[in-house]
Amino acid sequence: MYLMGFDYGSKRIGIAVGQTITSTAQPLTTILVKNLQIDWESITTVIQEWQPEALVVGLPLRFDGSDSETTLAARRFSRQLNGRYHLPVHTIDETLSSVAAAEKIPVKKQKKNLDAMAAQIILETWLMEVNIH
Repeated sequence: MYLMGFDYGSKRIGIAVGQTITSTAQPLTTILVKNLQIDWESITTVIQEWQPEALVVGLPLRFDGSDSETTLAARRFSRQLNGRYHLPVHTIDETLSSVAAAEKIPVKKQKKNLDAMAAQIILETWLMEVNIH
């Protein structure tokens, strides 16, 4: 079963795809957000291409576990994904996923690949947690 992971941001949304059999994911692409307008057409194209059975969105919680404005925006994005594509949408704490992604990517390639790599980390973390339970 394919799953798709999202690293939501107000300027970029990283997307990764993974599978439940191996609990692994790979970065796919980064969608630019302009003037807070999400490029739904590009997201639709990726979803149609991969046909995921569920979506996973990282929630950027504060270190104390509380919501920030960005967390609320990511929750809204999750609801929009569910409403548009009628797929189950799961969320997971993504604290420090971008930091972990930055450690894996050479500095000169970070701007282009950081968000998709963060989405990969978010999705793999969710896959590991689900397979443990």
